[in-house]
Amino acid sequence: MVTSRTNIRQVGVSAASNMDHLDSASQGGAAGEREIAHLPLRRLDRLLGWLIDAPAALLVLAEFVLTLTGVISRFVFNAPLAWCDELISILFLWLTMFGAASALRRGDHMRMTTLVNNLPGPWRARLNALAVVAPALLLLILINPTIQYAAAQWSVQTPTLGLHDTLRAGALPVGFGLMIMVCLLRLARHDARHILLAIGVLALIGAALYGLAPALNQIGNWNLLVFFVLLLAGGVLSGVPIAFCFGLCTAAYLMTIGSTPLAVMPGSMDQGMSSAILLAIPLFILLGYLLVSTRMAAVIVEFLAALLGHIRGGLSFVLIGAVLLVSGISGAKTADLAAVAPVLVPEMKRRGINEGEIVSLLATSGAMAETIPPSIVLIIIGSVTGVSIAALFTGGLLPGFVLAMALALVARWRTLESGTHLTRKIPRREVGRRFVIALPGLILPFIIRFAVIDGIATATEVSTIGIFYAVVVGLVIYRHFEWRRLYPMLVHTASLAGAILFIIGAATAMGWALTQSNFSHAIAVFMAGVPGGRYGFLLISMLMMIVLGSVLEGIPAMVLFGPLLFPIARQLGINEVQYAMVVVLSMGIGLFAPPFGLGYYAASTIARISPDAGMRRIWPYTAALVTGLLLVAAVPWISTGFLG
Repeated sequence: MVTSRTNIRQVGVSAASNMDHLDSASQGGAAGEREIAHLPLRRLDRLLGWLIDAPAALLVLAEFVLTLTGVISRFVFNAPLAWCDELISILFLWLTMFGAASALRRGDHMRMTTLVNNLPGPWRARLNALAVVAPALLLLILINPTIQYAAAQWSVQTPTLGLHDTLRAGALPVGFGLMIMVCLLRLARHDARHILLAIGVLALIGAALYGLAPALNQIGNWNLLVFFVLLLAGGVLSGVPIAFCFGLCTAAYLMTIGSTPLAVMPGSMDQGMSSAILLAIPLFILLGYLLVSTRMAAVIVEFLAALLGHIRGGLSFVLIGAVLLVSGISGAKTADLAAVAPVLVPEMKRRGINEGEIVSLLATSGAMAETIPPSIVLIIIGSVTGVSIAALFTGGLLPGFVLAMALALVARWRTLESGTHLTRKIPRREVGRRFVIALPGLILPFIIRFAVIDGIATATEVSTIGIFYAVVVGLVIYRHFEWRRLYPMLVHTASLAGAILFIIGAATAMGWALTQSNFSHAIAVFMAGVPGGRYGFLLISMLMMIVLGSVLEGIPAMVLFGPLLFPIARQLGINEVQYAMVVVLSMGIGLFAPPFGLGYYAASTIARISPDAGMRRIWPYTAALVTGLLLVAAVPWISTGFLG
């Protein structure tokens, strides 16, 4: 056992280094920013970082402890704790807002930088200044409505603890205030001329909308093209964080069209961010980080490499299988790829596999695993559409395997063409030893699924079981738990979760505006009238979601369009679980397909391979994904066969 423990410690050292790489990457600002020159401003920035990050980390830890306490109390002692659920709900909004502020400070909010990064240096710097000024404008516009909204919630009290809801809703103005401070400090890193130019551009747009308000009101719903197509596309392509693009376009629409007050935006954002099911997002993100820190993901990959690495295309199969397994644990695609790539990519390079092939397979494997539970996108679909998350988790397994087989066939063909050399077959005894070492990690996905199916925990709560299990395994079996990484893991969890949840809140407010404009009815009429009935609707849904997935990323696209499209699918007789699989896989293909897919560039960064290397080689793998997607759309049983 001493030898085994030593090997376990050695396995996945590169995974830790990759985690360090991600940590350092998240600290930097956007390209074109400079270090704060003045010592008082640097100190203020560090102080603000502590004021944001420390409470965010504590809130993640508190949510985990409270959720696990609720699970134990209900399942073990058969005594549900209503006060615990209320406290979790109150703290969750605070976690979201502190996380969103941390994400803004660290540059973690989702933004499309493809166009920005291809521009000359001066223009890139100007647009990066705009990417700070635009969020600051939205926050300044909404800070007073959020204060009014929080104050109005005083009359609402929780049923068990009797606490005023202002204690929860107060997170909105506090979070907005912190983000305004972050924006002001980030502006200190930019050239004053670039800041003034950005302010001038936004002022010019505002003046144009004010002057055109009568004409925009007269053209009816065609004005949606101005706000939610032209302005939104312009903001996204300019590199403004997507959540703030949503918020600015919605605020501009409400201020220009009709008489709806801005006060509805904080309420809509609160509703979108406060759904109890969304608590699974930060907890599963934390679980993903723990898998890397405890080396659990690394030993799983080492076992698969020992089992299949000697056959032609074996490491490609290992990569696909490892992403499938880790996806069933973490639920976060970035965490999945970060757990697998550091162990496999160096070995694949040593065996002579082309770097373009490696990054292409890594990116498309991320798209392939979008439906493997516990997928965050599936959780969000269940939250916004009312589809059973347990059914989505069950229905997501086989579609993922179908796409995995399609990728494996292409990987085998490409490996035969490349003529990469093979390594010796590892003795069965050594394979068995590595299997024993990896067994605690291999059974974790089954523990998670069993806990949900057997009613031990809900899909929201089950992540706490995985976190507790990962910590115990890391401490007791693998003897590897890096306590010094715990605080950074908690902070990064809050930051990433805050970025995701804030974009959901902004998208919910935008969706409310679109619904009030009767846009949903127009979309429904158009989509339902597509020739070909259910198959025509599935086809246009796939095309639309591939495009939206590449531009908006899957989460905001699903929050915006899920409530509109799922009722149409029901009317056409399409099973909701099957439709969910189709749209999720479509968004995944768009997310990981170049040149616009953000996931492709994330995979390149994690693998430390230039994105250019895979631009030409990724298309056979993408074609395999599309073929698998068409099969899932044509055969409902693939998604619904195990629903019972």
